[in-house]
Amino acid sequence: MKATVDQLGCIGCGLCAGTCPDVFHMNGEGKAEGAEIPAGMESCAQEARDNCPVSVIDIQE
Repeated sequence: MKATVDQLGCIGCGLCAGTCPDVFHMNGEGKAEGAEIPAGMESCAQEARDNCPVSVIDIQE
């Protein structure tokens, strides 16, 4: 599974990186970026997606 973040819609709040730092990080432009979701971290990534205030996180199999 992989998490992706729509860079155009991301407001850089950092909620996802704070919720699930093993999957999300903030890039040099202050926007969140997603990555491959490690085994056992699926629920953490989904929580970050569900709590994103601008709904720009997608999780794909």
